[in-house]
Amino acid sequence: MGAKRHKPEEIVTKLRQVEVLVGQGMARMDATREVHITEQTYYRWRKQYGWMGTDQRRELKLLQKENERLRKAGPDLMLDKLILAEAAKGKLLSPARRRACIDHVRSQLNVLERRACRVLRQHRSTQRKLPRGRADEERLVAEMIELARQYGRYGYRRIAALLRDAGWQVNDKRVERLWRREGLKVPSRQPKKGRLWLNDGYCVRLRPAYRNRVWSYDFVHCRTDNGKAFRTLNLLDEYSRECLGIRVKRMLSSTDVIDALSDLFILRGVPAYIRFDNGPKFVAEAVRDWIAAVGAKTAYIEPGSPWENGYCESFNARFLYELLDGEIFYNLREAQILIEQWRRHYNTKRPHSALGYRPPKPETLVTMDQRPILH
Repeated sequence: MGAKRHKPEEIVTKLRQVEVLVGQGMARMDATREVHITEQTYYRWRKQYGWMGTDQRRELKLLQKENERLRKAGPDLMLDKLILAEAAKGKLLSPARRRACIDHVRSQLNVLERRACRVLRQHRSTQRKLPRGRADEERLVAEMIELARQYGRYGYRRIAALLRDAGWQVNDKRVERLWRREGLKVPSRQPKKGRLWLNDGYCVRLRPAYRNRVWSYDFVHCRTDNGKAFRTLNLLDEYSRECLGIRVKRMLSSTDVIDALSDLFILRGVPAYIRFDNGPKFVAEAVRDWIAAVGAKTAYIEPGSPWENGYCESFNARFLYELLDGEIFYNLREAQILIEQWRRHYNTKRPHSALGYRPPKPETLVTMDQRPILH
């Protein structure tokens, strides 16, 4: 049987005991025999541990305990590392993904469910409880997919608004969950835009405080299938976001602008302001004189500042994204019909985010003045 291996705190205790005995007049050799060690062992211990006091012994003991804990935890840490390496790449943001990942890890590494759940931060009750969808979930998903197919440019928020209009009691979160589960498109968040500031630091923007206060118009270019270009004149009420009309022609002159505005003035009255670009084609002398003659005011846009006409520019972006970029027009008449259908849908059914996901002119409020007048 081998010699006993002393712990550091035991060695320090024996050294202190020898010092006490020597201090009482006992010879060092006799003192070492009293504590059951040889003189050579005493000198070796004193060289290694003689400098230690009470505090150092306490710290040494804590370090030994920590080393023992780390030694025992070594295999556990290695196993945890293997579990994390075997797990799916990226963040496991949903319980369903964690559930599938834990099943995969257990099949590959043969580890306990308790350990895999602890490493991947999944509660065991969540792991064992199978999700049960609502009874109406299949019908909801089918209708959601149908709306997504019909309006391929809409995100889940507008689809959720259309579902609520159809009678479903759903919120945006549930629609988003099903939307992502079915792999449908999730539009990226639009970056925020700053205010309009002039050089002197003064912020100027004519705000549409009520309906028919500020109208704006702008032109959009497109082509038919044979390569010939056509233009659209888009007129918008900035307060209600309603598209007042879209005139579609191969060429649009100041006379066409006056004709379109005249029809709208007769049906809706004269607005307080009309906002439009300051280019030579947009502010022809005849258009400016005619607007002044009927009692309206013009709100010009600074050169190179399209963001000053933000409402109409936003409408043009939706017009391009939702219709023009996804349609092939074989002739001008087809373009006129499809554009007018989209305008009616935009006014009566399409949820508008700035209006609390309500349409600018709901179908129940459509009157005779909504007849197509700009073709």
